[in-house]
Amino acid sequence: MTDPILVLGGGPAGGAVALGLAKLGFTVAVVATPRPFRAMEGVSERVVEGLRNVGFRYALEALPSPTPRMASWNGTAATANTERLVDREQLDAGILQDLQAAGICVITGRVSKVEEHNHGFDVYLKGQSEPLTTPFLVEARGRSAPSASLPRKRGPETVSLLQYWQGAPIAPCSAAASFTEGWAWMAAGADGTRYLQLTFDVASKTLPEKSLLVAHCNQILLSLPQAQHFTQDAEPTGELHARTSTPILCEQAVGERWIRVGDAAMAVDPLSGNGIFQSLSSALQAPAVINTLINKPENAALAQQFYQQRVDHLFHRFARIGRDFYALEAQWPTQPFWQQRACWPDTAPLHQITDPSSIEVVMMPVVKGGFIELAEVVTTNDQPLGIWHLNGQPLAPIAKALAQRKSHESSEACFTRVLGMPAKAAAQWALWASQNGWVTE
Repeated sequence: MTDPILVLGGGPAGGAVALGLAKLGFTVAVVATPRPFRAMEGVSERVVEGLRNVGFRYALEALPSPTPRMASWNGTAATANTERLVDREQLDAGILQDLQAAGICVITGRVSKVEEHNHGFDVYLKGQSEPLTTPFLVEARGRSAPSASLPRKRGPETVSLLQYWQGAPIAPCSAAASFTEGWAWMAAGADGTRYLQLTFDVASKTLPEKSLLVAHCNQILLSLPQAQHFTQDAEPTGELHARTSTPILCEQAVGERWIRVGDAAMAVDPLSGNGIFQSLSSALQAPAVINTLINKPENAALAQQFYQQRVDHLFHRFARIGRDFYALEAQWPTQPFWQQRACWPDTAPLHQITDPSSIEVVMMPVVKGGFIELAEVVTTNDQPLGIWHLNGQPLAPIAKALAQRKSHESSEACFTRVLGMPAKAAAQWALWASQNGWVTE
């Protein structure tokens, strides 16, 4: 491979894929486009852990300490949670530093056109006549990535309107609050900038024409008691940025010479608070998929199956998290915004109680040695994609042993008899099997 793998997008997903590919020995180049406007994002501790596991170092330095977050939902206020309020410009700058430190070429520019040909892709940047060429393309430009005429599943059409307010510096904090037509997310930065975002249904009859949107948003914010802390002694700047918040699943997220990661593969409703986390979830698996497509083309179909199944599974998981949270808001059950979102995407439970009779050992694709290969995994009604191993212990032998358990025999004794496990290990796995619903003693 003479030309580098080209990653379009230098956010968490694109950066994670680039670092993963570099670790596998690939030459990688990343095209990074500056953000069109300032943005702040609240992230949880599991996002911090995800960034750390990827290998980001400078990006982690952009993360401030946790700050309090208030939630006002269904008439009840709670302040038990915290989140880290991340300036996305600083986070993205840290990601690019990490990429450069890893020897990855970072190209600043905006993509104007992508053309596919027999040997890969030509990528044209605005202001440049000569294209960048690549044998494999990673699409990581988030929601702004072109649809490329790929089939998509869409949730309720949603728009978020972000406005900045400016006031005296206050202690950083954030809040989420529901109101009749949607919900608000509000954050205060240490420099006095307030980020106030309102989320509506695109077809909302209460949304006025574009020229009146700023006044409409300000009217709502000034009427929300939860927003008072953020609007007091502050003034709106007059800027308003609209962005789609519609959940979108790309039903074909991988081909033989390309892959979509992060929000370009699936974008979830921001209410779930899992934006960066879900981006990293798909990006962590992508390098092994790409490695298989390039170096083991005989397993291409397996790699594509593996990746698409996980993208689909993650999308529906996060969609159901949002659905259940929307359903908690019962003050306006007949309002279209709440009515639609409380039952989408389906009525399936987020988690199911494991049924021991559903446990099966099957061959399914897994990540093994940097490639996608078949291995014995254990599937259950709650884990349809299967579990391969846990803490270094393959789970197929555990399931097979339980299938051979004698009447009135304990799981611990079964593991010792069938697998030859030492008593301590057998006791630990017996406890795990019981806690996870694999057995009923």
